[in-house]
Amino acid sequence: MDIRKKRTRRRIIIHPSKDITGLEGNELVGKKIVLCITGSIAAYKAIDLARLLMRHGADVYSVMSKKVAPTLLTPDMMKWATGNYVVTKLTGDLEHISLADYNKSDLILVYPCTANTIGKMANGIDDTPVTSVLSVALGSKIPIMIALAMHESMYDNSFVKENICRLKNQGVEFLEPLISEGKAKVAHSEQVLKSILNKFYESRKDRVSMLDDKKVLVTAGSTIEYIDPIRVITNLSSGKMGNAIAEEARRMGANVTMLCGHMAYGTFGTSDLNIIKVTTSEEMYNTVMSELSSKKYDIVILAAAVADFTPEQKKFTKKIDTRRGKLLLSFSPTKKIIDQVKHTSKSDIFLVAFKAEHRVSNSYIVERAYQKLKECNADLIVANDIGREGSKAGSDNNEVFIIDKQKKVIHLPLQNKRAVARKLLDIIGEYINSKEINK
Repeated sequence: MDIRKKRTRRRIIIHPSKDITGLEGNELVGKKIVLCITGSIAAYKAIDLARLLMRHGADVYSVMSKKVAPTLLTPDMMKWATGNYVVTKLTGDLEHISLADYNKSDLILVYPCTANTIGKMANGIDDTPVTSVLSVALGSKIPIMIALAMHESMYDNSFVKENICRLKNQGVEFLEPLISEGKAKVAHSEQVLKSILNKFYESRKDRVSMLDDKKVLVTAGSTIEYIDPIRVITNLSSGKMGNAIAEEARRMGANVTMLCGHMAYGTFGTSDLNIIKVTTSEEMYNTVMSELSSKKYDIVILAAAVADFTPEQKKFTKKIDTRRGKLLLSFSPTKKIIDQVKHTSKSDIFLVAFKAEHRVSNSYIVERAYQKLKECNADLIVANDIGREGSKAGSDNNEVFIIDKQKKVIHLPLQNKRAVARKLLDIIGEYINSKEINK
């Protein structure tokens, strides 16, 4: 007699909050990050950080100390934010072991971290879920990153400094707080993300090798043309795209010089870059030519939005009084930097141009960009439409078309500018590698 066994399948339900995973990039796909939250008033900021990490692909698990749950931030809030269970106490399930034992996670992140938790961690005390997770992680050698938050006077306490030093000697990384209003405030979410991406990129040598030791010149931001000491003509470029390219190139092993025009530089900045600040289109032109004629670069990426026109009149030395009536200005074209790059360069460089359009078709974007590529003898050109929803000037996202000399088109759909920068640099690396092999 046949005996039939009924097999029941467990239904796997994906939490709706995980719908945002990977929307802004896939850099952290496959990474399990344990987010430890301690009893700081800044605990609420952990929600935004968790969501940001998820948008870049991470799977985030929260651990909360008793001081946090439920007075400052409820476990349900973090469950909603991450879509995963939240540890608020240790049980027979050995939560601290399942999260922080050998190879169980990729990173333990304490955000925000109080002086109390630092003191316990430095002295081997594990009387909270957070400190128990940290104790296990120190033994299993899972990387630990800590973002401090406390009053400035506590941060200046010599005992707290000593505890931080002891932990640094054990390999624990610290994200410096922002000193403001008498407080050592926890680092912004974007700064934490940048530090995490840096950390994981350092361990991925296979990606670094493409641009390792290449000398790269990047221009970023807009230029301004003065009318009088306080009035200027400029454009809406934020410099975020060029900035992202410069930083990602540095992470991939390149030696990067960035010519930084008028832009909101700082949020994305890093001390690893050689930064030269310029203001006007003439300054940008002269600085690019000086760099190319005095140094040898392998790659030049002109992402800056240089002003196309400048007033023919000399800058007024004083502020123009509006009561004088109408002000008529005439303009003349500025010098085209990209047309002179290969004529000026001391080496055989790989030139990448940028071309922006506004509310046009894909075919028009590609055709116009290809014509510009031929005119300036670029090796690649990156074209985009800054009139499209989601990728307007100043946004964090971009949709681009990358065209080469054979008119091969690579379309990168709307995504975070950092993701666009990485893919562009990967493509550049492949072209350079192919060129070197065929020499």
